[in-house]
Amino acid sequence: MTDCDPGQNRGARDAPAASVAVTTGAALFNEGEFLAARDIWEGERRPSDDGGSDAERDDGDTPDDVERLLRGLAATAAATHRAIDGDRSGVAERADDAVAALASITDPHGIALSPVREWAERLAAAPEKADTSTAPRIRIDDETPEFDDLSLAAAGVAAPALARAGEPGDPKVLAAAAEFAREERGTGRTEFAELLFAYLRTPDARPQVAARLGDHVDREERKRRDVDGLF
Repeated sequence: MTDCDPGQNRGARDAPAASVAVTTGAALFNEGEFLAARDIWEGERRPSDDGGSDAERDDGDTPDDVERLLRGLAATAAATHRAIDGDRSGVAERADDAVAALASITDPHGIALSPVREWAERLAAAPEKADTSTAPRIRIDDETPEFDDLSLAAAGVAAPALARAGEPGDPKVLAAAAEFAREERGTGRTEFAELLFAYLRTPDARPQVAARLGDHVDREERKRRDVDGLF
């Protein structure tokens, strides 16, 4: 797996709000999925439902603060991923970017940034000594997000990101499954949501779960085409 740009062709329609991106990326990072975390944190952001940016919070955070935060987190994740690949110059370059971006931020969105800053500084100073097993776990509001903790909205963002980063499955199919899962809410049906969470939580079964999701998406889309053809 290389530090490519898996989200290159993603549309703004499927872009998460900043708050969802922060939490989803943190869970991916904490699960060791550094490239997928970088994809989320570097991706496009959509505005909140009220027409303003959900990056503007009552605690004084501004959109610029949050964009710097996401840029710094993305660079940290990229540097950590490159350390796995043994790309020392890449580690140093992205870690320097992370240090610069995170320097003036005071924990927006409840993230405990000190361990992240310290990790980026260590990577920048001595990339040849990088040991990703000692990477910090990102804490938000005194919690350490993992896949088990994600909301349906966040799971629907995380699953396609994993596929874009090289995990089994078609990112577009997983994004469609996430949309169908959102539409299931309140209907008593949960098959898409259950499969999305299974995709995240059972790495060894991802090929099989991705195939099942593909079948379910294909069946649902066929059904909708058939209904549309009646009118």
